Amino acid sequence: MPAHEREPGRKSEKGMNMKRGFTLIEMLVVLAILSILAAVAIPGYTSHITRTRRTEGQIALIDAMQQQERYHLQHNTYVEFSADSGDAAPAGFPWWSGVSAAVSYYELAAHACPGRDIADCVEVRAIPGTAKVDGRFRDQDCGALSLDSLGVHGSERAGRCWP
Repeated sequence: MPAHEREPGRKSEKGMNMKRGFTLIEMLVVLAILSILAAVAIPGYTSHITRTRRTEGQIALIDAMQQQERYHLQHNTYVEFSADSGDAAPAGFPWWSGVSAAVSYYELAAHACPGRDIADCVEVRAIPGTAKVDGRFRDQDCGALSLDSLGVHGSERAGRCWP
């Protein structure tokens, strides 16, 4: 008798049921493979996101330093600013790294270099994940980034944080 004429639930000629589907073992093997792939992919993805956000901070520092240099050319001094400056900071010196404070990952602040006068040297710092920007972001490898008017860039923690 051809297979399409058999009654449902009948056994085949070899005595086996003709049910279709996956066994529990097959499902467990697939679940194990997916778990291994996720365990490998998720840390790589989060590391990539952190590096991308760190680049946002670096670009913001470079932009802020260019603004500082233009200000210095006009006024023969650098200018301090921070998120707490409010209206006291000159126009054109944003204290956030992105397009607005709400969608930024770093808070910027500029102060005189340690042991120097503000007219001679300024250091701009990018602090990740403060209460005034996206507080969920953390950069465990680098922490706060810095760039000064002498061209020295650094980070709060040791690591390869600048290209």
